[in-house]
Amino acid sequence: MKKVLLVFLTAIIVSVLMACGNNETAGNNNENNNNNSENDEVTSDGNDYKVGLAMPTQSSERWVRDGDNMKAEFEALGYEVDMQFGEDVVENQVAQIENMITQGADLLVIASIDGEALTSVLEMAEASDVPVVAYDRLIMNSDHVSYYATFDNFQVGVLQGEYIEDQLGLADGEGPFNIELFGGSPDDNNAYFFWDGAMSILQPYIDEGQLVVQSGQTEFADGATLRWDGSLAQDRMDNLLSAHYSDEDIDVVYSPFDGISRGAISSLTAVGYGSDDKPMPIITGQDAEEASVKYIISGEQTQTIFKDTRELAKQAVNMGDSILQGGEPEINDTETYDNGAKVVPSYLLAPVSVDIDNYEEILVDSGYYSEDDLE
Repeated sequence: MKKVLLVFLTAIIVSVLMACGNNETAGNNNENNNNNSENDEVTSDGNDYKVGLAMPTQSSERWVRDGDNMKAEFEALGYEVDMQFGEDVVENQVAQIENMITQGADLLVIASIDGEALTSVLEMAEASDVPVVAYDRLIMNSDHVSYYATFDNFQVGVLQGEYIEDQLGLADGEGPFNIELFGGSPDDNNAYFFWDGAMSILQPYIDEGQLVVQSGQTEFADGATLRWDGSLAQDRMDNLLSAHYSDEDIDVVYSPFDGISRGAISSLTAVGYGSDDKPMPIITGQDAEEASVKYIISGEQTQTIFKDTRELAKQAVNMGDSILQGGEPEINDTETYDNGAKVVPSYLLAPVSVDIDNYEEILVDSGYYSEDDLE
């Protein structure tokens, strides 16, 4: 009986030990499965993807803001970001994009310096199966531009033209007033939209003689400002004033961009504009750059166009995230932006006109600037 009992007890002990072993193995398997699930979640968050941001220059405040906003938004979603500024040198930007592709970028977001100069590097992107989102500046002559995030650029010009129209009372028949016209950079597709939008309002008044261009320079090519360079605008304004306004006052300067506006202002103040005897002309602008908003507060610049780049950055990031996660980005325009190779599906945001009367509401209350920024 003792032997039988010993055998029975031994069998029970072995059974218990085997059960414990099986439970431990099951626990380890469950832990491994949980770890695999966690790894799957990381992958779906996009941490395996790398985004290249190619920006034009750090010399313009808005491009720094745009780049920083996009980088932060992408990184918040778990993406690795490589952001480079070409400093307005086309060859630099091309080399930077090539390097991004070589380094394994899964997506490119490009704000081009010269929209005509990227065809070859986009062929490289296409060969590497890297999608491209054009940011604010349309990339031309390539079918490898997946999407375009920008503002309604024609409407930017319309708002500038309407501001001049309203301030001068042109619709009520007031005039004549002297005006000079500045254009943006001829290698930036947006510059033509700004000009066309503004001239859709201003040209009829020029034709009727209510607006007089003393220089006779009424075509985009006459007023184009390469790279949006304020110093070039200042030089041109110097020449216009000395050649055509020795006996005339200038009443309006149409400028499509704040940097150009400030260049014109430097020229105007040098010959006495802004004094009690010689008031500053109406001067438009764009981008609501901090220096120009301060000029609006001090009365040197009259108006600017605010384009909330925080919202544009979000839209571009949403596009990129949708592409990388296999979805369809949100778009609201499939007709406007033909780059010469295709009509690029686009999302257009609305611009806002800003002057002394509404800058606090639009810029400060929204948190874009603080009151201290503008002191």
